[in-house]
Amino acid sequence: MAKLHIDALNKSYGETKVLVDVDLAIEDGEFLVLVGPSGCGKSTLLRMIAGLDAPTSGDIYIAERKVNALAPAERRIAMVFQSYALYPHMDVLKNMTFGLKFTGVPAAERERRVAEAARMLRLEPLLKRYPRDLSGGQRQRVAIGRAIVREPDVFLFDEPLSNLDAALRVSTRVEIARLHRLLKATMVYVTHDQIEAMTLADRIVVMNQGRIEQVGKPLDLYYEPANLFVAGFIGSPAMNFFTGRVERIEGGEALVTGPCIGSVAVPAATFSPGDDLTLGVRPEHLGQGAGAFSTSGMVELVERLGEASFAHVRRADDRLMVAEIRGRDTPAPGESVTLSAPAQDIHVFDARGRRLAATPVNSA
Repeated sequence: MAKLHIDALNKSYGETKVLVDVDLAIEDGEFLVLVGPSGCGKSTLLRMIAGLDAPTSGDIYIAERKVNALAPAERRIAMVFQSYALYPHMDVLKNMTFGLKFTGVPAAERERRVAEAARMLRLEPLLKRYPRDLSGGQRQRVAIGRAIVREPDVFLFDEPLSNLDAALRVSTRVEIARLHRLLKATMVYVTHDQIEAMTLADRIVVMNQGRIEQVGKPLDLYYEPANLFVAGFIGSPAMNFFTGRVERIEGGEALVTGPCIGSVAVPAATFSPGDDLTLGVRPEHLGQGAGAFSTSGMVELVERLGEASFAHVRRADDRLMVAEIRGRDTPAPGESVTLSAPAQDIHVFDARGRRLAATPVNSA
């Protein structure tokens, strides 16, 4: 396996900038996941690593080797696509061995690699079947097996589970995680599904408009988002946001008031009276109890998911907030509720969207 290093990478199509000054270091054996909304540049970045697109500027290194000028076949990478890309006229065995045969790998070595990959992916009973005889999950496992037999330095996954139904996504996600543990391989994985990202990644790269917003371990991004974009993107349902303004500063604390939060005292940080702030609270921290601030509204929808339910509440500013409620005692649509959050679970963002503090001190 190998390290992957990306240095000041840019990609433009005419005046349109798709990637902007991307710097990224991926360790040997790391599982790195690229996430972000559609059009953020994550698939373009993956294609540039693979050699399918050329950078406008910047460099890509795989195993300390600069690969900008190398064709995809020379980069020692293997890519798994969303569409499986299997040959319909070949059975599973031939699909997995075709690329090896084409590159001149001896027959005995081909057999060894295919046998090992089939064992890892539990494909032995399927080797004589054709793609038309396989389920979506089985086809994706074949596509992954075809990548494994190449024994690449880096595995690249481009939204490999998006064509599967919910149950298959879960089971295939488990297979990919198990495969990473077995191979100890360097993997770069693109997805729009943050659950996949949180489940699979050693580290997550959050992208937006061609730039990297934050890189970190899944729970670091969840509990310590760098800015409003990351805070709103990571987590499902998304974090609730409340606007406020600094009224005064006393004793190292700032009194923040807003239409839906009443008054809240937060660490003064670097702001001044009159500054606009945003407070963020995740749904699981917004409940019906005492807290640093309280907010109220009318329940519009309750999603009952079993042990947990999500109450969608219309606030005074006509925006929706979501609260996670445990157990059987859930509010009904049309009911007025008052919700609050503990001080330690409130995030503070400045007017530019940067996270300043995670813990207001107390309510005023």
